[in-house]
Amino acid sequence: MPTGTGETLADRLAAQWRRAGADEVRAAADLDELAALVGAATGPVIVSGADLVAHTAVLRHLATSPVGPTVALVLTDPPVPGRAAVREERGQVVEAGPEPADATGVFGGALRVGVEDLPALAAAARAAAGRPVAGPAVDGLFAALTALGTLTFAHRVRLLVAHRVGDAAGLHAAEAALAGVDEDRAELRLSVKERDDFFTTYFVSTWSPYVTKAAARVGLGPTGVTMLSVLFAVAAAVLFGVGGRPALVTGAVLLYLGFMLDCVDGQLARYTRHFSAWGGWLDTMADRAKEYLVYAGLGYGATHAGFRYGWALAIAAMTLQTVRHMTDTWYGVLHDEAARRPKTSVGAGGGGIGDRLNAASTRVQADTGSVSYWLKRTVVFPIGERWALIALTVALFNPLVSLVAVLVWGTLAFAYTGALRTLRARWMWVPVLDTVDATLHRDDGPLTARLPVVRPMGPLTLAVLAALGPAALLVAALLAGGGGLRWWVPVALVVLLVGGLGAGAAHNGPLDWLVPAALRAGEYLFAIAVGVVGGVPAWLVFGYVLVLTLHHYDLTARLEKRQAAPPLHRWTLGWEGRSVLLALAAIAGIAGIGLATLGTYLLVVFVASVVLAWVVLPARAARVRAVPVRGGSPG
Repeated sequence: MPTGTGETLADRLAAQWRRAGADEVRAAADLDELAALVGAATGPVIVSGADLVAHTAVLRHLATSPVGPTVALVLTDPPVPGRAAVREERGQVVEAGPEPADATGVFGGALRVGVEDLPALAAAARAAAGRPVAGPAVDGLFAALTALGTLTFAHRVRLLVAHRVGDAAGLHAAEAALAGVDEDRAELRLSVKERDDFFTTYFVSTWSPYVTKAAARVGLGPTGVTMLSVLFAVAAAVLFGVGGRPALVTGAVLLYLGFMLDCVDGQLARYTRHFSAWGGWLDTMADRAKEYLVYAGLGYGATHAGFRYGWALAIAAMTLQTVRHMTDTWYGVLHDEAARRPKTSVGAGGGGIGDRLNAASTRVQADTGSVSYWLKRTVVFPIGERWALIALTVALFNPLVSLVAVLVWGTLAFAYTGALRTLRARWMWVPVLDTVDATLHRDDGPLTARLPVVRPMGPLTLAVLAALGPAALLVAALLAGGGGLRWWVPVALVVLLVGGLGAGAAHNGPLDWLVPAALRAGEYLFAIAVGVVGGVPAWLVFGYVLVLTLHHYDLTARLEKRQAAPPLHRWTLGWEGRSVLLALAAIAGIAGIGLATLGTYLLVVFVASVVLAWVVLPARAARVRAVPVRGGSPG
């Protein structure tokens, strides 16, 4: 089909794909030839129909999308006979074909397929080639790929323009729509998340894109912005510890600016399309490290101002937030897995209140901008609201009030989300931990592998029981002032080790996604109890738990970014191995030395693991890999 410039639409689209980053563009005459091309590919492949009219930015966004290895362009255009319609949930394509139930969009005629999914793409091409189709071949190919169960993420077009055309009139209308959009301005607006929290949306994202564009102009990358945000947060933490109204107000301002930069690093990555697994991992880890360093500053500031339990509140806030994050991560995995399951298998538990809660949540999320929508997003106490609460309370009052406010809101949010998620999870009944390496994400060590397996009670029941022993010891130690309870440490350890009895059992219960969080709670409480019983300085206990949280966030960040286990994971000894060493130190009367030594060891292992994972091993892989990554081919 000729365009307004005289070239054919296929030729123009091929040139656009080259500008979008494709290393090589080849045309396939039919699906059998496409299958052969895919079979010879050594890198991600982009498959595109020849009827797509779109901004080059749309193609570049699809080619560089970080959401997953395989991504499909999804449009909101009206359905057209012969073309594939799409049903998606949580950003995943769960059904595609001529008439899927409850279609949420239409296939945009282009998809990027990751290396691991290339065999499925070749099989889908061969399967689609043997079937008569009424529409474009690429639609039949996409429907066949989806039918094979390939995990495909949907890339929606916002602000920019993309349409599939079938005649000259449609082409003329699409080209007119393209001309009416400022592509660069739209890309800058697209750098802001479509859905964010209330504080971020109205108090940060209204002006942060200007900082994003300035950073892009001076050549500052997302990692550099992340490091700047860390420096701002560290400076704020120091000022919170110093105390005094000028220091507290200045620290609050720096905390706000640091959070703005934390938003800018993601916006800059989206605006410049500079994504990497390292950048995503670093952003996740930096967010947590910054927050907990701020808690340390608040704890020191409260203690310095004369409140005896300032560090204790900081430890409590860090522990609460980490356990919350563990549940957030695993509930997200649960929801994603449920979206991929056929509807007949989700809700096998019988619907009821869980079904109604799920429907109500869907309605609220769809009502973007309403009071109920913002209440739902705010009540869960997201990071923007946490930063805002800390900045306001510390500037207007003091670090003690700030810590208490964080703990109170955090506890209420945890109770709210925990109750609702438990009800919804029982309705979905998806065995999430059966889909991953449960041993890795439980953080089991060598001792757990030697413990017997107790199956009837289930791994979650055992993990919860395990956390009760350290909790009881901690309460008793606090009430007794810490002394005279040294010989109760082995008893609490034995109770804690109960959590290891479920390691070998199937983690397929509706609530077993809570197991990692329960084990984290048990280990943290045990370490804190050892510190209290042993009379260890609170700041040292805080430091040890902080190192543990870095290790556990590393595991969850790798889960979310689909990375392998840390290279030195086995050297971290497992939750039970670390707890045994602390118990021995407490019995020997050297709890402080034990916490300091083990914490230093774990920090060294963590740093070494990071260097190996992100510097040494990628460098070795680059030296031995001689075949260049190839682009894709419109076909």
